[in-house]
Amino acid sequence: MGIHTRNVLTVKQIASSKGKKLRDGGGLWLVTKGTGRYWALDYRIGGRRRQLGLGPLHSVTLAEAREKAQAAREMVRQGVDPIEHRHGVEAIETARAQDEIVTFGKYADSYIDDAVKSGRWRGKKTEARWRNLLETHAAPIRGKALSAIGVTEVLTALRPLWGIKQETAEKLREAIERVLDSARVEGKREGDNPARWKGNLEHVLHKPDALSRTTHHAAMPHADVPVFMIKLQSVDGFAARALEFAILTAARSGEARGATWAEIDFDKKIWTVPAERMKSGKPHRVALSDKAIKLLRDMQDVQINHLIFPGAKSKRPLSDAALGKALNSAGGEAYTPHGFRSTFRDWATDVAHAPREIAEAALSHAVGDSVERAYARSDALERRRELMEQWADFCGGEK
Repeated sequence: MGIHTRNVLTVKQIASSKGKKLRDGGGLWLVTKGTGRYWALDYRIGGRRRQLGLGPLHSVTLAEAREKAQAAREMVRQGVDPIEHRHGVEAIETARAQDEIVTFGKYADSYIDDAVKSGRWRGKKTEARWRNLLETHAAPIRGKALSAIGVTEVLTALRPLWGIKQETAEKLREAIERVLDSARVEGKREGDNPARWKGNLEHVLHKPDALSRTTHHAAMPHADVPVFMIKLQSVDGFAARALEFAILTAARSGEARGATWAEIDFDKKIWTVPAERMKSGKPHRVALSDKAIKLLRDMQDVQINHLIFPGAKSKRPLSDAALGKALNSAGGEAYTPHGFRSTFRDWATDVAHAPREIAEAALSHAVGDSVERAYARSDALERRRELMEQWADFCGGEK
């Protein structure tokens, strides 16, 4: 039997032979490894001897092994290494399979992109917050397939923050839950949402309320405000004036820092904050007290650009940290700029005895259920004006 003889074996010979290496010719062998028998093709290419596995005998018949061997020989004649070719095909198939797997990170990014395109969020701060949550804090699960996200994976992302940066942790949990809900609706995953709180994570993590009780913005007692305002007025700089304005108007620090001259109507004594800068997403009219108007007139004398309280960078508002520094300079280290909204709310109840709906309207808070709000079309501006004058007088020590 010559070296080039092929198709030597028969099915019967294979079944009866005990040999550990049976030759079929043309480099095709049936070899025994352990308890299994496998087809292998010996060949030479580029001066190297190589062996290509063609599969086990129990799944590859003699005829199929010969077909595979012949296809490999053709590749060798064309200068293609069958083993390298197989590796290339496997790599392509693996890459294709990975592309078809939708990861949490990939889907979360598209979820944010779609929300931005649809105008669902107000301004770039919300988008930036979502991207930070789902890119930075959700990093441990971004590379995992949507279908593979379970409670264990969610906890991997939440536990480094839970009880340490509680507010961030709760927002992250909510963001993950919403992304996974969206994925389920689109048919990209099945089953319960592992990020759901009620009846789920509440049994594993401590209740948020118990951990976040001390994270509320520290509020100055309203009895201390008059003395504090005198100290604040002695602090120089735009930041101190912005904080003073925020206190007089009971506005959020961000609303005061971003205030522009175009938003002020001096004749009607109204500051209209546009919807895109309001937490509620709706425009808010603020009744300006005489003291607030005087402060604005003083700011006109040092006007630089469109911003009432410009920051250090050109045409950029002050930072929240700048207001915090002004607060500290006036002796308010124990409190926060935002906390003065709570101070105002306490004063409105304890001292002014203002109706709840008027005090809440001054803070741009929604009152009542959806039906009640639908009928409450008026923003009670004139009734709020009287309250804001009283507050300004109180802040100035005129009780």
